[in-house]
Amino acid sequence: MLWIISEQTQLPRATTPGPHWKTRKSFSRSTLGGQKGFSETALKSEMVSQDALRRTLFPLGGLTKDFVKKIAAENRLHHVLQKKESMGICFVGKRNFENFILQYLQPRPGKFISIEDNKVLGTHKGWFLYTLGQRAKMGGLREPWYVVEKDSATGDVFVAPRTDHPALYRDLLRTNRVHWIAEEPPAALVRDKMMECHFRFRHQMALVPCVLTLNQDGTVWVTAVRAVRALAPGQFAVFYKGEECLGSGKILRLGPSAYILQKGKSKSRVAVEGPSDSPSDGPGLGPVL
Repeated sequence: MLWIISEQTQLPRATTPGPHWKTRKSFSRSTLGGQKGFSETALKSEMVSQDALRRTLFPLGGLTKDFVKKIAAENRLHHVLQKKESMGICFVGKRNFENFILQYLQPRPGKFISIEDNKVLGTHKGWFLYTLGQRAKMGGLREPWYVVEKDSATGDVFVAPRTDHPALYRDLLRTNRVHWIAEEPPAALVRDKMMECHFRFRHQMALVPCVLTLNQDGTVWVTAVRAVRALAPGQFAVFYKGEECLGSGKILRLGPSAYILQKGKSKSRVAVEGPSDSPSDGPGLGPVL
């Protein structure tokens, strides 16, 4: 939560000693990750302008969520204690997500297609109802299948079995022009055109080590040190150096999935090794590792 307050504002206090927080006056403000157990302030402030940050205080930044609730209890702010966590599209409430979206968008029926063999497994009412990594709603199948790719032109949604299928994992993405909280790219990135840091694209997910490559137009390529599950265009990649939030960029493009890369390596081995005289390798194929 981001609060903009004046010097005269009196904040509620708790009688139990709690963690202290500090703020420094400067011409340039940065944002730091919040305490464990509290909503991640940086994910909400990575797009705030430097002009606004200079006039902003984060009085909850150094407090845990449990301690804030204790302050609320001691000051009889019961509506704060009873408020549920907001998940997904918080204003939808208990309504069915699909029905809610279809009130505003016309259905665009399409097919669920297996990424492994292109077999049609079912139909859906619109590719926009699904995000990468989400479980696909298909009847008559014993095992769960998950969305790995979408084709907005044809309306097809490609799915794969298992929540850990390699088609769900990628280690490369490109963002739009990055919004840097300090108003300019970090000096190391400008100097070397590359920089090691961390990123995340979902609330409270573990930070992922990565390397940023700066492009001339201000966009960046993000190469993760390990493949990440369910990256999706439209989400924001938020960058960190230590505890400092550097800024963010909207994900525009994704690199190939681990599944596609594995298939490519297999085809490359077959092409390089050529026909085999060994009966155990099968007709016209070399050993595939």
